[in-house]
Amino acid sequence: MKLALLSDIHANIQALDACLAHAQAQGAQQTAFLGDLVGYGADPGAVVQRVMALAAQGAWVLKGNHDEMALHPPAVVQTVGDSTARWTGAQLDVVQREFLEGLPLLIQLDQVLLVHASADGPERWHYVYDQRGAALSLDAATERAQVRYVFGGHVHTQTLYYRGATGGLMKFEPTAGVPVPVPRHRHWLATVGSVGQPRDGSPKAMYAVFDSERAQLTFHRVDYDHQAAAAAIRRAGLPAYFAERLETGR
Repeated sequence: MKLALLSDIHANIQALDACLAHAQAQGAQQTAFLGDLVGYGADPGAVVQRVMALAAQGAWVLKGNHDEMALHPPAVVQTVGDSTARWTGAQLDVVQREFLEGLPLLIQLDQVLLVHASADGPERWHYVYDQRGAALSLDAATERAQVRYVFGGHVHTQTLYYRGATGGLMKFEPTAGVPVPVPRHRHWLATVGSVGQPRDGSPKAMYAVFDSERAQLTFHRVDYDHQAAAAAIRRAGLPAYFAERLETGR
């Protein structure tokens, strides 16, 4: 089975649609959304509605920290993410809010564990930026029977970690479009990047495809109309900084 892994859409409908079309062209047979459907971007309602329709067809969907914030905005704004949570929540209708509220933090599919942030306390939204964070998440995940693969988002970058023969964790920087062998005799953790708000200097959207039959993981970068997405943010009256991020990939 080819599983498309999409995370951190952040209310960017243009990037979402481009990645879904790209995944279909790659032969993806199933889709998983790894959280943060909303936040930062101008089209939270449209994104949630699109994901709801795909969930009705069998797609798997997780809750991310920005989804939680949109439902329960912080009383005190401390971060740029906090600043738009109340606005985002107000754009969602009752059905969309109920959908987000009911999303799980973890999904296990045989040897695969899906999580937005870290499997080490998924409700605490720990970032997996390095080998230490990856080891904590992987250790927590592999306490579950059969788990060999952990796929998450949250950090907006594409990175692959694996446990080497000595037991230590190795970090691998993938090349877009190049399949990476991920044999089942090892343990693997991947952060699949951000569909709607990449932060590595390129505005191209990010997602990945896991081919379970071939034991391969392919990270993708996808062109989309990021100028239209940025213009929508400005029209909505959201901070210009969020639009500039889409234009620069920073």
